[in-house]
Amino acid sequence: MQAWQVHENGEPSEVMRLADVAPPTPGDGQVVLRVRAANINFPDALMCRGHYQVKPPLPFTPGVEVCGETEDGRRVIATPLLPYGGFAEYAVADAAALLPAPEALDDAEAAALHIGYQTGWFGLHRRARLEAGETLLVHAAAGGVGSAAVQLGKAAGATVIGVVGGPGKAAVARELGCDVVIDRRAEDVVAAVKEATGGRGADVVYEPVGGAAYAQSAKTVAFEGRIVIVGFASGTIPSPALNHALVKNYSILGLHWGLYNTKNPKLVAHCHEQLTELAARGAIRPLVSERAPLGDAAAAVQRVADGVTTGRVVVVPEHASGGGPAGAAPENGAVA
Repeated sequence: MQAWQVHENGEPSEVMRLADVAPPTPGDGQVVLRVRAANINFPDALMCRGHYQVKPPLPFTPGVEVCGETEDGRRVIATPLLPYGGFAEYAVADAAALLPAPEALDDAEAAALHIGYQTGWFGLHRRARLEAGETLLVHAAAGGVGSAAVQLGKAAGATVIGVVGGPGKAAVARELGCDVVIDRRAEDVVAAVKEATGGRGADVVYEPVGGAAYAQSAKTVAFEGRIVIVGFASGTIPSPALNHALVKNYSILGLHWGLYNTKNPKLVAHCHEQLTELAARGAIRPLVSERAPLGDAAAAVQRVADGVTTGRVVVVPEHASGGGPAGAAPENGAVA
């Protein structure tokens, strides 16, 4: 089969190499999935660079989120078990963690539903307890993680303010449903948020960026507001001033979604049910801005790493149909 492999750490476009390799062999409790679509996440780029908290042994195949097909033809969502990631024709996953792909979504959309939307749902509902009528501020609102939070916030009945970088991304954020869009390159974010909220600030801030975005969050969060920390795409991990949190009376909430897979997997399944229902009634739909062939995966991962994409970029192997009938399983019967 064809698979992208990382043999040394560095920029994705430089260290990802497409190779013909033997199909992966599943271990106990694992299955091999035919990859129908693999969504690109920022951690894929971080793992290529060796900067992610999870450091798979070299060589490994990146790709932590797929829509795949089981041997009996079921369309499922999975987080592949590295080193056999999703940027390949076949990937390995935990059989007990497979989730049914929503019928309302095609393969590329289903591949993009899991991590970003689960993170958004847990962050907004489990951690921040977002309520209808509250104001939600989303940084990087046109990106993969931010776009999911925007849609989930609107579905929850919140007023959503999106912060983006550039007019192109501002247009995407408006299409996603943001009530207010702030271009951080052309506007003072703090002043714009205060103006939009009548000086009150945002009840919930969804923060996947770090660096300057966190400093803006602390200045714009409302009394008894909640800042949800979900990542540091800027590469800069902030050091919060806890005295500021005390005198302003706000909460700083961390969210590492992956922990729920081991700490409370039933919540992950419950969240998927909620997301499937929202997708069925059209309240959420992953914004897939590009469907890249497997041969272009390294360049696509690099674009995500460079922050020049909007929504989700999904890798679709040539054997995949993008949502139609699945192809045949391998003759060796390795797919389960």
